[in-house]
Amino acid sequence: MKFIRISLIFSLLIFFQACGPTQEDLNRERRAEVIAVHDEVMPKLGQLKTLEKRAIQKAGELAAMDSVDSDQIKRLEGLAVELNQAYEGMFDWMHQYEPEDKGESPEAIAAYLEEQMVSVTEVNKAIKGVLAKSDSLLVD
Repeated sequence: MKFIRISLIFSLLIFFQACGPTQEDLNRERRAEVIAVHDEVMPKLGQLKTLEKRAIQKAGELAAMDSVDSDQIKRLEGLAVELNQAYEGMFDWMHQYEPEDKGESPEAIAAYLEEQMVSVTEVNKAIKGVLAKSDSLLVD
């Protein structure tokens, strides 16, 4: 009787260990995480373009004034460039991202998804950073 209990417990342990997440499961989760980082800032792309236009407009208004603050104009022009770069960075990332597996091994897919997480996180940080910067430079 004791042998049967030990055998049953051992069998259950092996069964539950075998039921752990597979690399494919982990890849699905990682893919969802990559897309979540993307989705966090994707809705802000319109805001980037609006702020870029505002920065260009404000720089033009300052340039037309008699007392020209060339440093402020340069900061606003630089902000406009950064806003555009953040916008383009998202599209660059989206164009190179391959959402489907193309017959690669689960390990190769895992490595690819890790690279993509690094890339999309950089895009995310760039967008958030330039939006924060625009808040301080585009105060009316």
